[in-house]
Amino acid sequence: MNYPVVKGTSYVLVHAEDMVIHNGTTQSTERVINPNSEYLKKLPNHLRSFEEAVNYIPNQVYIGNMRPEDLREYAQPWYDKPLENASRNGKYGEMMPEDEFIGLVKIVDTFDLVKLTKEYTEEVKAKLEKHPLINDDLVARLKTGEELAEVEKLINEQGAEALYLDGKIVGCVKRAHDVDTNLTAHVLFENLVCKASGVLAGLNLVAKNDINPEDVEYVIECSEEACGDMNQRGGGNFAKSIAELVGFKNATGSDTRGFCAAPTHSLIVASSLVQAGTFKNVVVISGGSTAKLGMNGKNHVEKDMPVLEDVIGGFAVLIGENDGVNPILRTDLVGRHTVGTGSSPQAVMTALVTAPLDKGNLKITDIDKYSVEMQNPDVTKPAGAGDVPNANYKMIGALGVMRKDLERAQIKDFIEKHGMEGWAPTQGHIPSGVPFLGFAREDILEGKIKNAMIIGKGSLFLGRMTNLFDGVSIVVEKNPGKADEEKGVSEEEVRKLVAEAMRDFASHLLQD
Repeated sequence: MNYPVVKGTSYVLVHAEDMVIHNGTTQSTERVINPNSEYLKKLPNHLRSFEEAVNYIPNQVYIGNMRPEDLREYAQPWYDKPLENASRNGKYGEMMPEDEFIGLVKIVDTFDLVKLTKEYTEEVKAKLEKHPLINDDLVARLKTGEELAEVEKLINEQGAEALYLDGKIVGCVKRAHDVDTNLTAHVLFENLVCKASGVLAGLNLVAKNDINPEDVEYVIECSEEACGDMNQRGGGNFAKSIAELVGFKNATGSDTRGFCAAPTHSLIVASSLVQAGTFKNVVVISGGSTAKLGMNGKNHVEKDMPVLEDVIGGFAVLIGENDGVNPILRTDLVGRHTVGTGSSPQAVMTALVTAPLDKGNLKITDIDKYSVEMQNPDVTKPAGAGDVPNANYKMIGALGVMRKDLERAQIKDFIEKHGMEGWAPTQGHIPSGVPFLGFAREDILEGKIKNAMIIGKGSLFLGRMTNLFDGVSIVVEKNPGKADEEKGVSEEEVRKLVAEAMRDFASHLLQD
């Protein structure tokens, strides 16, 4: 069977120091219920500079300058062990500073909702003109800017959302409707940030993998945001809006939502579309969330550590037709948390891990690497959530013992060999399985591993529509070579068989 393949990936981070203070939900809520709180007073002294965020080890892993196994060489916590002179540019993507990103938010704004001051516009234009992925047409969308007084008037009198840099107002996002709560300045700001970080991921996908953007036929966007108006609140379409600015001019697309599990759902959907022959190349893409900036900030400040949730994440993956080289996505080895699965950790992992392995007659130890919820433990441990990836690996190991795939005494070794330390920012959907896909592709191509399982899990109950949990998984493995879809033989063998059949038929005619 000609399974679809992973042709390329990209991973980006945006440092958002001021957005932590002004736009993160934890901080926004605190300002409403306790405007004089000690937390809000202390917060500015616990924020990192862009350089400090770049030198942070897990961030370097996310953009591909370091590998997941490198994390084991550093004792936790990692925030007090900065690298020296780390690069903002990575093998898989980049880290962008907040000042450049605010400019990118203006660039992706199609309805002139973002107003930047003239002074700031001149400064950011000079910086973005030097960015290798942002062309002249994109820079031109910055225009000339507004007077500060006009920006402040929009904020004070018309409900615009202020944009801050180093504590000073450099612009704002206007509301798009007088009464529609779905088009308030706050909601539009969140959506524009999601779009901008998605565009950044898309530009990096094209550049880092030498992709012709005109070859992309379909885009699936899988963030946790939702754009629409009062008549269709989550109607979309992030996918097509991102495709427009990345240069995917031959693509259409749609948004897939599944909370944290959406990226893995989207991988399965994209793979199925390619395998069915509907589209030759499909991009799965997502920007990040301002709402989750500083989500665990209170715990971090209380423990006198920096607020580590100061980055917005994004990623993109290109799924294409089997080329005989890139790792294949086994659409026949898909795990799924069904309506009847149950919500216990054992039931969830059984559905997501052992059920698809049984289809392929595989043991738990036959999968070289499991990519689960790859949250950075530096973030989650101080908040009382523990080491999330490690907890997942313990459960998988326990299932292996139950299935007699390994001995109880081997669980620790299993975790070390088949698991990884977490490094992804807690941006909801961003950590769930997909951060390892770039490394998995590289390792499979280099022969370091033969396969990996990408696992996405989600919390559907957050929408207050159901108490159900959610999750899906898919296996990625070494490409055995392209085969004829019907016969399971190579194209050269097909030609030989046809030639032999024609000779036999001609011989038969001569005998008659």
